[in-house]
Amino acid sequence: MSAQPTAAAAGTIDVGGDLTVNRMGFGAMRITGSGIWGDPPSRDQAIATLRRVVELGVNFIDTADSYGPDVSETLIAEAFYPYPDDLVIATKGGLVRPGPNRWEADGRPEHLREACEGSLRRLRLEQIPLYQFHRPDPAVPLAESIGAIAELKNEGKIRHVGLSNVSESQLREAQRIVPIVSVQNRYNVSDRRSESMIDLCEQERLVFLPWAPIQETDRNVPVRVAAERLGVTQHQVVLAWLLATSPQMLPIPGTGSPDHAAENIAAASVELTPGEIDAISKGGLPDQPELPEPMSSGWLHRQIAVMFGKRRMG
Repeated sequence: MSAQPTAAAAGTIDVGGDLTVNRMGFGAMRITGSGIWGDPPSRDQAIATLRRVVELGVNFIDTADSYGPDVSETLIAEAFYPYPDDLVIATKGGLVRPGPNRWEADGRPEHLREACEGSLRRLRLEQIPLYQFHRPDPAVPLAESIGAIAELKNEGKIRHVGLSNVSESQLREAQRIVPIVSVQNRYNVSDRRSESMIDLCEQERLVFLPWAPIQETDRNVPVRVAAERLGVTQHQVVLAWLLATSPQMLPIPGTGSPDHAAENIAAASVELTPGEIDAISKGGLPDQPELPEPMSSGWLHRQIAVMFGKRRMG
C-alpha cells in the first residue's frame, strides 16, 4: 500500500436508509484523558486526529456524552463546526461517570432528556443524526428509557435511534416503541457473543457497530499469518476481517493519534483471501494456551497447516 488508503475503500452503508457513510468509521472515546476522563494530554493532537480521519474519508464519527464526560463531543464541534455536509455524528446517552474508568447506567427518562439536550449544545447541532441508548439500566424499565428517546425523536432533536449493549429481546422490545437503525455491541475476533445479533442486523438491514473491534488478537494465529503475508499489522487484519464478515458491519476503531488513525483506516484496502477469513473466524489453535515468542514464520505456517489438516480429516 504505497499511497495512503482512505475509508472509501471499505465501500458504503446506509444508516437509517437516508444517511450514506463510508464503512470505516471512527470511535472518539480515546481523544479524552486517561481513564476516558478529562481533557486529553494534548488538545491539539486530539483535534489533529479528528481532522486527519475526515481527511482520509471517514464520515461517520461515534462518540458519547460520557466520554470525558463531555470532552469528546466538545472537541468534535471544535474540530469541525460548521460540519461537512456528509459527516454523520453519532452520540450516546445513558451512562454517567463518577470517576476515571467508572461507568454507571442511568436510563431515567429525565436523565436521557438532559443528556440528549447537553449533547445537542456541545455538538452545536439542531438534530443528532444517530442517538444511541448507551446501556440498559437494570433499575429502569427499558420501555421507559426508550420511550423518552422516542419523545426526543418526535420533537425533532434526534433523527435516528440506535441501541448499544443489548440482547435480541431488548432490541425487539425497543422496536415496538421506536424504529431502531443500529446496534452497537462488543465484538471482535475473540468475543463472538453478538454473532446472532449480526445475523439479525443483516436480515433487517440494521447497522452493526462493533466496539472493542481490535482487542484480543494475540491468540488468533491466523491473524498473525495473514499480517505476515500481507505486510500489515494485526490490527489492520482484524479490521479487514470485520469488514468481510458482514455487509452491515461498520467498524469504529478509535485512537488519540493521527498516525494510528491513518493506519486503522488503511485496513479498508486490505484484502484477505476467503481461506484467511475462514481461518480467522474459526480462531486460534485448539489447546494452545501459550504461544511461543518470538515465533518464526516457519513455525506459524506449520501450525496453520496442522490446524487445517486436522479440520480436513475431521
